Amino acid sequence: MRAARLITMVLLLQSRPSMTAAELARELEVSERTVQRDAQALSEAGVPVYADRGRAGGYRLVGGYRTRLTGLARSEAEALFLSGVPGALREMGLDDAASAARLKVSAALLPSLRDAPASAAQRFHLDAPAWYQEPGTPELLPAVARAVWADRCVRARYRRGDAEVDRELAPYGLVLKAGVWYLCARADGGAFRVYRVDRFTSVEPSGETFVRDEGFDLPAFWEERASAFARALLRTVVVVRLSEAGARSLPYVTDRAAAREALAAAGGPDPSGRVTVTLPVESDDVAYGQLLALGPEAEVLEPASLRARFTEAAVRLRQLYAPGGGPDTGGEPSGG
Repeated sequence: MRAARLITMVLLLQSRPSMTAAELARELEVSERTVQRDAQALSEAGVPVYADRGRAGGYRLVGGYRTRLTGLARSEAEALFLSGVPGALREMGLDDAASAARLKVSAALLPSLRDAPASAAQRFHLDAPAWYQEPGTPELLPAVARAVWADRCVRARYRRGDAEVDRELAPYGLVLKAGVWYLCARADGGAFRVYRVDRFTSVEPSGETFVRDEGFDLPAFWEERASAFARALLRTVVVVRLSEAGARSLPYVTDRAAAREALAAAGGPDPSGRVTVTLPVESDDVAYGQLLALGPEAEVLEPASLRARFTEAAVRLRQLYAPGGGPDTGGEPSGG
């Protein structure tokens, strides 16, 4: 436990010019007295930790001291090599830099850990695009990625419907969602917005850099916008009676969060064992395609127009599967 803490302390001091005892104590989750003892132990072990006295004092490493990554455990080394996304790095034009970084890290590992990259690659692979889609790399993605890394403003043209608009953007971050690249940027000095990278028709550096808002949290921003976007699509509602199997399957054929909320808000089952839910959906057309996958496990009650479509579908299915029936019979469904 203490050995891991000492290594963490050295790495913290390597990453900053100096740190106070209070800052180190907060990062290491120990007391300032423990920090003093650890600094003394590192000094006795040959690590040149120097303590500056006074109000502006703190701890620092002398002479540009650097440590090799010999303190990594096997699980830590393997996790390190899981952090890269090779396909995404290649699309952003960073595959050469990533390969060089992995090589340097591998060279710094203990001999017993040199197989960590291969071990991790054999056990985990990220395939980001959704099924049944041919992922394409946006032509301007490398230019956008360079601007993101350099905090450099860009002048961009963006397709919006049938028109193109000009924007001055401060590009904060890139997100890869189901094979589609998105840029989170501050537009024309105003609010943060999200842009699909494949809709940019031109991206040119403006020659200016921007001061990054340190309060901007890319994962939190994306989660909030993605949730709001998904909710905004659910513009109407349908009322459905579901069997037990239909209730279990509902989150897998429609918006998962909306389905779970609808099921949680539903009352108990009726005498036939079915529950009635009020489900937000994108449109009647989308609901028709989604709920049709549940077959007889779902009965649409409202709206009447959607129920009529399911009634028609049921008649056609009965014709199709009746003995001697088929799409070319043209006959009426048999009575029963």
